[in-house]
Amino acid sequence: MEHKELVSELQQRLRCDKEMVESMLENFSRIVTERCSQMDVIVVQGLGTFEARKKMERISVNPTTGKRMLIPPKIVLVFKPNNAIKSRLKDKK
Repeated sequence: MEHKELVSELQQRLRCDKEMVESMLENFSRIVTERCSQMDVIVVQGLGTFEARKKMERISVNPTTGKRMLIPPKIVLVFKPNNAIKSRLKDKK
């Protein structure tokens, strides 16, 4: 689903105008970005958890040359869906 499709779906379900739905999505995105950049965990009931995690530095080997490289540490955003979503996905198999 692309952004336009999501906005359209929310617009129909909430019976709101397009600008309001886009504003809500933009603000949600902004809040997640700001809070995760502060290393906070965001739990959205019925959806899941957004969390910023620090990946430690590691050594990687280039398979073609065999050369070893040090990959620096970095912070990544992780989304963990709640159990209801996990079970629905598991049932789709």
